[in-house]
Amino acid sequence: MSEKIQSTARKPRIAIAGATGRVGSTLTSLLASDPVDIIALTRRPDAAQLPSGVTVAAIDFDQPKTLVEALGGADRLFVSHGTSPRQVANEIALIDGAVAAGVRHIVKLSALGPATRLNPMAWHMQIEAHLAQQPVASTVLRPSAFADILRRAGGQVAAGSWAGAAGDGRVNFIDTRDIADVARVALMEEFGPESQRAYHPTGPRTWTMQQVAEELSTLLGHPVVYHHRSPEEARAALLAGGLPPLVADLLVGLDQMFRESVLAETTSTVEELTGKKPRSLRDWLAENISVFRS
Repeated sequence: MSEKIQSTARKPRIAIAGATGRVGSTLTSLLASDPVDIIALTRRPDAAQLPSGVTVAAIDFDQPKTLVEALGGADRLFVSHGTSPRQVANEIALIDGAVAAGVRHIVKLSALGPATRLNPMAWHMQIEAHLAQQPVASTVLRPSAFADILRRAGGQVAAGSWAGAAGDGRVNFIDTRDIADVARVALMEEFGPESQRAYHPTGPRTWTMQQVAEELSTLLGHPVVYHHRSPEEARAALLAGGLPPLVADLLVGLDQMFRESVLAETTSTVEELTGKKPRSLRDWLAENISVFRS
């Protein structure tokens, strides 16, 4: 455990927006064993499956009053919203609701990358800019590429033909469990009223898609080859596969980031904050190899 985690006589009250998501669900489980009170903010309280002891609060992004009410008494807020055209509006509404409710520290899950027109990175930039102007302590987590994105290749790999527009670019993939570990530290560490922090958690090394294919070949026991496509070809294939244009554009944009190696940064953040080395992509692939089998 990081020495930054504070001990206090009063249990912190932490609100989590996105408690059923990939990072949020793991984070909620981690915090459930800590001396904290947890409030899970959700639009569907009846459908939420959460650890015992977690308080569930219903929210409606179109009704700002529900956000302020749900956040009443919370000291800290973790913000993680699924990628969607409403991400900017909804996360800004959460931030504004938190400020109005007296939350003292907001931790936002963002994304690593340069200034860009590409979404969802551009959406995160807008939200970060808004958060930076608020009178509240803030921490932004900018992880490298989620290893989970490779699940989308599962069907292609199982069918024997994996293709994309990532070229020979290098990518650092991070296990979402490591992001949750970092988020826990960020929520529990001491902060001042003017604190503005940013952490860049990454995996231990970079990979090209060809190297990922080689690793899958070893694990599956048969050749896996990554075929290069132009962005136009990749988008056409995604649309032909039934994906909506917005999703196709998001995936092609992510491949562009991969191709240009702008998500290749490797940091020591995970180990410095959690005391543990980040999980490797090799181990993630081994744990999830069933996704890539026919």
